[in-house]
Amino acid sequence: MSDIEPLLEIMRRLRHPDQGCPWDRAQDFRSIVPYTLEEAYEVADAIERQDWAKLPDELGDLLFQVVFYAQIAEERSMFDFGAVLGAIENKLVRRHPHVFGDQVVDDAAQQSLAWEAHKAQERQASEQPGLLDDIPLALPALTRAAKLQRRAARVGLDWPAVDGVLERVQQEIDELRAAIASAGDEEIEDELGDVLFSVVNLARHLRRDPEQALRGASRKFEQRVRWMEQTLAASDETLDGQTPEQLEQLWQAAKRAERRD
Repeated sequence: MSDIEPLLEIMRRLRHPDQGCPWDRAQDFRSIVPYTLEEAYEVADAIERQDWAKLPDELGDLLFQVVFYAQIAEERSMFDFGAVLGAIENKLVRRHPHVFGDQVVDDAAQQSLAWEAHKAQERQASEQPGLLDDIPLALPALTRAAKLQRRAARVGLDWPAVDGVLERVQQEIDELRAAIASAGDEEIEDELGDVLFSVVNLARHLRRDPEQALRGASRKFEQRVRWMEQTLAASDETLDGQTPEQLEQLWQAAKRAERRD
């Protein structure tokens, strides 16, 4: 197991007012947020591609972001990396009384309910009484929608069964059709958002992660398009030289090839 101190010392050196890196010295909390998000997505990408050799490097990049924030905070006498470690250690112990205490849970589903109950108690203690107050605005839209819906479901703001959700999806699609036929761009976007939000709700009721489901659909789309490109390349043809009818035939052939594989 490696010691974190050398990494902390590297960060201090990078931020040193005289001997450090000009770029690193110029950063603040807000300026490095985009890099933090990018590094988190690169971790997800390595896992999605099952690139296990690359994953340690990507996790290191993400860890460095945490060290960067902690160093800026330490310079401002706000907190240091030790406080970050202490916060997560205390939180994990507090939220797992079935591991570090005498509480008993029977399965993962029961633990998820207990976890949400602990978080609700923490929100009340930190004077965040609003049900949705602490759900970050910067989350990917699908993920944030799912978190909003899960939180609302805890107080009964939910469909009792998946059939009702399916009906709502169809209702939202019908409203989108009507908007496309007669409305302006703003209403079309509003109705499209409702369709997406209702589909996220459907994913939740089916116990599926909408981000993961969409990633899978995107991966499948990429594989089919590449198959079409490779098939055409064998005859020195390209996708943009095909008619809509030919593209549809190729698409169906790609799907058949996918099923054979």
